Amino acid sequence: MDTSMFPRYSWLDFVFTLIGVCTYVFDVGSDLWLAQEFFRHGDFFWFGLLIGFMLTSSVIVQMFSWFWLQYDLELKTFQKTHKHIILFGSDRRLRLTCFLHVCQLGVFFRHISAVWQGFCVWWRGEQGSEYAVYLTHDLSMLRLIETFCESTPQLSFMIYMMIHENHAKTIQYVSVIASTISVAWMVVDYHRSLRFFLPEKTKQKWLSSAVYFLWNLFLIGPRVVCVSLFTSVLSYFVFAHFLLLWFVFVCWAFLQDTKFMDSRAGEWLYRATVGLIWYFSWFNVGEGRTRGRSLIYHLFIVIDCAILMVTWWCLRDPETSQAYSLILLILIPLSYLIGLLVKLLYYSCFHPKLGQTQTLKTVSDVPDGLAAQGMAIDTDSFKSEVLNKRMARHAANFYSTGKHSKGQEDTGVI
Repeated sequence: MDTSMFPRYSWLDFVFTLIGVCTYVFDVGSDLWLAQEFFRHGDFFWFGLLIGFMLTSSVIVQMFSWFWLQYDLELKTFQKTHKHIILFGSDRRLRLTCFLHVCQLGVFFRHISAVWQGFCVWWRGEQGSEYAVYLTHDLSMLRLIETFCESTPQLSFMIYMMIHENHAKTIQYVSVIASTISVAWMVVDYHRSLRFFLPEKTKQKWLSSAVYFLWNLFLIGPRVVCVSLFTSVLSYFVFAHFLLLWFVFVCWAFLQDTKFMDSRAGEWLYRATVGLIWYFSWFNVGEGRTRGRSLIYHLFIVIDCAILMVTWWCLRDPETSQAYSLILLILIPLSYLIGLLVKLLYYSCFHPKLGQTQTLKTVSDVPDGLAAQGMAIDTDSFKSEVLNKRMARHAANFYSTGKHSKGQEDTGVI
């Protein structure tokens, strides 16, 4: 493999990995702190709901991690060459790895393993840079899943509590801040990893990352607040609302014929997770024409948010909501509009473009799952020792050096 085709593991990658571990521990710790506060004050409903969020998210992420570790056992060449720096996930420790995942500790030890392997590669100058980067991008995708399975719903839940009780405790502010930090860091880290393994694409600049973060913030924020407002007036109906939209989104993912995982069970887990992500934010899972799908999604979300807001406005208590109701009625649609405009600005001015001499003419049609995993693509110009099989199917079709597919004529995403 021509390793010069890929950026090597650097000190900045190591710092990002360390910060990712600290963010993960802080987020879990703040959740447990809040849960024990609810339990101590006798708020058993809120305690159960929060623990439910945490367990559901943890189980989903552990399942993804376990599926991927099973697939990655086929990387025999690397495991024989660099077995002395593999702490987690090797075939020698398969039973221990399974036990840790059952105990919901698999992802935590993935972080520890990534830190150790990054340290070996960067500080001690050992070989295995490609695999260290490979692991950090796996963690980036896992953090993306964890964020939308736990942090984002929890953020909506905490805002609902503040609205419902018309006041907030210090720990609630801490939890909201922790969830916001987790979402913000995921967006930046995910954005940074989007182009890392695609050698034809220029590296992201910090200004580009900042703009990317802003349009996600302005689009996700209003969506979360709308769900919270609706929940404050029709608490139990929000579950029916979520299940209905989730089912529609899962069917849409199925119709796009996603091929992200290596097994049927894994693929349905992925589609179910995509449905959950789409409840809060757009996530590109299909190759080809994504502009049309993105337009359909945003139009659908705008209509749904409008219904949620109208429902809240009609059923709210005018006295308790007088201080913030009119402000939210103005800020929420304005924020979403700004988010769409900033997104257009990003794709017009900041999205990395391929050189004119390169064969890939479209950038924004790359499935987000493919880009986030940062797989090394096997082409005529180089061979990858570390080949992510769950991404190879996407890459074989989309990055073919032959005739472009019809879907590649679309050059933008909204």
